[in-house]
Amino acid sequence: MESFMAEWSLKDIRHRNLVKLLTACSSLDFQGNEFRALVYEFMPNGSLDIWLHPEKAEAIHRPSRTLTLLERLNIAIDVVSVLDYLHVHCHEPIAHCDLKPGNILLDIDLVAHVSDFGLAHLLQKFDQESILIELSSAGVRGTIGYAAPSKGIAQL
Repeated sequence: MESFMAEWSLKDIRHRNLVKLLTACSSLDFQGNEFRALVYEFMPNGSLDIWLHPEKAEAIHRPSRTLTLLERLNIAIDVVSVLDYLHVHCHEPIAHCDLKPGNILLDIDLVAHVSDFGLAHLLQKFDQESILIELSSAGVRGTIGYAAPSKGIAQL
């Protein structure tokens, strides 16, 4: 529920390298449990993770090939472009907090689109008090190995 609301709250943010949020739906499943889903634009080339790790592509029966140096450079530029927009040029700066190859999706032309903003945070201020509050959160949030450093620190 929390990650759904975090992603839904970013629905109006637009950038050519963000996955486009098409719609959302909310309903009850056949057992009466609440069901919520966000519907994003389809990315036919999957995630960067399966391009960097060919054994994962084989596991899902996708033909694998190696990205060229130019393709890798263009993907890096796409990701840096969207991070610059989110951190500096957005009306309220946003930190993704779970950026990893699995959250970078590639369209038909291998243009990178950043996805999965379930752990995103608005960067409202950087004073000592707000940093201490952020660092005192218990537990790790995000993907191990890709979690933001502030997410892995136990209570002070």
